Amino acid sequence: MDLMCHCSNFLLSPENPNAACSLSLNYALVILNQSLPRFAPLLWDHAHVRVCADGGANRVYDEMPLFFPHQQPSHVRSRYKPDAIKGDMDSIRKEVLDFYAKLGTKIIDESHDQDTTDLHKCVIYIRDLSPKIDGSEQCILVAGALGGRFDHEIGNINVLCRFPNTRIILLSDDCLIHLLPKNRYHKIFIQSSVEGPHCGLIPIGMPSGSSTTTGLKWDLNETAMRFGGLISTSNIVKGEIVTVQSDSDLLWTISIKKP
Repeated sequence: MDLMCHCSNFLLSPENPNAACSLSLNYALVILNQSLPRFAPLLWDHAHVRVCADGGANRVYDEMPLFFPHQQPSHVRSRYKPDAIKGDMDSIRKEVLDFYAKLGTKIIDESHDQDTTDLHKCVIYIRDLSPKIDGSEQCILVAGALGGRFDHEIGNINVLCRFPNTRIILLSDDCLIHLLPKNRYHKIFIQSSVEGPHCGLIPIGMPSGSSTTTGLKWDLNETAMRFGGLISTSNIVKGEIVTVQSDSDLLWTISIKKP
């Protein structure tokens, strides 16, 4: 069974990563049309490419200057310029679109495609930018993926399932979610200074006939999980490493600590 490691180094300063986790990933950032998490500038610094999904550009334009109250908003906006804005362009304001276009941001109008979400479109764009990077070596961070309309949240979670071989992490101010693909041995390094202790494991796509964990207050031992039956919510991490094995895809979620 292949080993797959996970850690949330993107929640730590790039100068002070967790030494226990040697995982080296190429980060990309997608900004969706929800309030920016308080650690948005940190995510931006970790990413090598930053893409706004349609109205996400409004959030960067309006909210990024609020993180730097002692700096001129125009200077902050110029510094935090997305590399691309992609989507059906039904939410972005004209003055925001014009501002970033003049700075050289690539504008990609996908209004002809109404069958995929803006996040789906952005994931494809990022993957096509780096075709030589293996999916296991790239990690797409998605800010503003949780909260707001429930159908939007479900659509974002569905993107995790549409791209099971690509690391995608959905983020809000309160928690993160990512997929643990089936039939692998997952080793999750817990960044206890910034995340936990509350966590959960949820079968997605199909029931789990057998899931086993270590490192949780209520570990699973070849446990079956399904909607309408048992799922592991409101669990608690006990140590610095959690391991997970399952015969079905699982969602891993863990709380993000407030300062």
